[in-house]
Amino acid sequence: MAVAIIIVLVFATAMSGAIFKPGPWYETIKKPSWTPPNWVFPVVWTTLYVMIGVAGWLVWREAGLSFAMALWALQLILNAAWSALFFGLRRMDWAFVDAVALWLAVALFIVSAFPISVWAAILFLPYLVWATIAAVLNRAVWRLNDGSIPATASPGA
Repeated sequence: MAVAIIIVLVFATAMSGAIFKPGPWYETIKKPSWTPPNWVFPVVWTTLYVMIGVAGWLVWREAGLSFAMALWALQLILNAAWSALFFGLRRMDWAFVDAVALWLAVALFIVSAFPISVWAAILFLPYLVWATIAAVLNRAVWRLNDGSIPATASPGA
């Protein structure tokens, strides 16, 4: 039963990225030259979501409802919120705050999971690297665009 719940929670988080897509407005904003190509994002996130799910299951199996699992759930919430903030509301500033909070939740999960399951902690290391890249990219895009939304691409358009 726990595995099914974990799968549903991870899938629901992943759906945030499917609901709040970049869209044409994203193509109109300035991005740093080192922005990964669009095809990289679904490949990386699919891999990370599998690792997130396995890590959650490993910790749940060993510790059940615990501080580490609370952090695991928190990172899912922050993960889903980022897409809604950046792509849905087009608030690069709020998305950056969320990205920093996500980074902290992922890092704290690694530390809290390590004594419970070394593998769960290891599985989150690539996530921490990607969360770092995502936060730095978010900040760079926000800065390049002065936090503004192109006038021709208002939210909901």
